[in-house]
Amino acid sequence: MLPNLPKGYRVAGIACGLKPSHKLDLSLIVSDHPASAAGVYTQNLVCAAPVTFDRSVTPAEDVRMVLINAGIANACTGERGLEDARAMANAVLDAVPPQKGFTRGQAIVMSTGVIGHFLPMDTLKAGINNIVKELGTSQECIHNAVTAILTTDTHEKVASATVEINGKKATIWGMAKGAGMIGPNMATMLITVISDLAINASMAQTALKEVADRTFNCISVDGHMSTNDTLVFLANGMSDVIIGNNEQFEVFKQGLYDVCETLAREIPNDGEGAFHLVTINVEGLKSRDDARKIAKQIAESPLVKTAIHGADPNWGRIVSAAGYAGVPFNPDNVNLWVNGFKLFENGAPAPFDAKEVSQSMADNREIEIILTFKEGSESIRFWTTDLSEEYIHINADYTT
Repeated sequence: MLPNLPKGYRVAGIACGLKPSHKLDLSLIVSDHPASAAGVYTQNLVCAAPVTFDRSVTPAEDVRMVLINAGIANACTGERGLEDARAMANAVLDAVPPQKGFTRGQAIVMSTGVIGHFLPMDTLKAGINNIVKELGTSQECIHNAVTAILTTDTHEKVASATVEINGKKATIWGMAKGAGMIGPNMATMLITVISDLAINASMAQTALKEVADRTFNCISVDGHMSTNDTLVFLANGMSDVIIGNNEQFEVFKQGLYDVCETLAREIPNDGEGAFHLVTINVEGLKSRDDARKIAKQIAESPLVKTAIHGADPNWGRIVSAAGYAGVPFNPDNVNLWVNGFKLFENGAPAPFDAKEVSQSMADNREIEIILTFKEGSESIRFWTTDLSEEYIHINADYTT
């Protein structure tokens, strides 16, 4: 059973004809009350039209809808693509009647799929007129909304958390898609997080950026930064939980982090062709940025990823990847563990049973790497995958 929605939201998902498979490909989230909104987007200079449009919308105090299509990314489509993104937003605003006493507000749009194709706007507008008739709060509505955003994903990605302030409870709920073209600084990830608490857009933007830096910017499947990655947050205040002071802000931020961390881990866990989810803990650096550089280098090394796929405890690949990350450190102070087995100690190989470690790697879907230094007190946790033959097949055949 999927977690229920926060108060004041309705969702739907339908097939409108954008995917050749005729699977669900259009998803809509509507708040029945004006919501504050925040957004974090790809850092790729080649960004999709919906990203450009959404950047002009967030942060804002009155956003009511998030419309997402799958199958066509509306990326590298020039001025027409931007016009189509605006048309998507206008079409859904026209299609959803305002609740009594409330204006229509603004709409956020997202797209995912193949790059370089134009959206068939007549088909999409017809789909928008149909999807508004399906809006609801049932498990079926939630399932359809979550499923309609998927592309090469193999399963739904949903998370929820409850925050309590002054004896009142609010819900933070999120859904995500993403399995390939995943690299730090966001990637082909579309994430929508909604809540029924009340927080102003400026505070929400600050929290979202901080949380994204610790979650979605700490995952990598293939290191390829996408054109479309988008993370948006909406809060409509219908739970009567109000975020005002610093203490309340920290409670909210922890709840937001819990939801985003769960969704972030699920993306590499569903990585294209992945057999292993790999957690990389890098500890003892001068700065968090130094720790991130080393973790990212390890996470994106094809030699490390293939060794993990082959259950090969090849510590040399991990240590050497750290060495060319561009971060100065004393190699004599480096220690490495894989699945709890120490493989490298104070700059030299540690005695270990290679067959035992290999069996541990083969028997467990989750692999944990711990790499410690003595340069400082900063650390990071990063998630990635192994690299399999299946990944090559999926991406070699993606458009053909």
